[in-house]
Amino acid sequence: AFYGPKISVQARDAIGRTWQMSTIQLDFNLPERFGLEYTSSDGSRQQPVMIHRALFGSVERFFGVLLEHYAGAFPVWLSPVQVVAVPVAEEYSSYLADVVARMKKAGIRAELDASDDRMQKKIRNHTMQKVPYIVIAGEEDRAHNAVSFRFRNGEQENGIPVDVAIERITGIIATRSTDV
Repeated sequence: AFYGPKISVQARDAIGRTWQMSTIQLDFNLPERFGLEYTSSDGSRQQPVMIHRALFGSVERFFGVLLEHYAGAFPVWLSPVQVVAVPVAEEYSSYLADVVARMKKAGIRAELDASDDRMQKKIRNHTMQKVPYIVIAGEEDRAHNAVSFRFRNGEQENGIPVDVAIERITGIIATRSTDV
């Protein structure tokens, strides 16, 4: 196929490969092959020029490059699940269910892990899934209307008031920060 002028946007992924992400180009061949014509303002029959465009290339390619770039550890604002709540014991599930409901109301994509797995296994599972924040709560947290933050890098901050936690997460989401 013959294409006329072409503009393309190239992106380099995390391991240095170049991918064509977006293109716009003129095609003089396909209108002729399909026998396309139009009537011009002077009444003569003219062959059009076809414009091909793929503003993001394929969506699959775009997400593939994103996945590779972030190695699956998306920034908080882009992560499908931003927060998972893990109770220290089953008796704290209802407290964390309320915390998760408040987070969802604030626009945070949060889930409660109420599975029968041990707490450490839950934390490991969500760490392997690269969830940006795991919030944990036990008796002391419930008594102070707080949660403990476990960050994706393994660091932990204890006793964060729920309102402060929600404000911190929504702030990071709003700024589209790449920091967790």
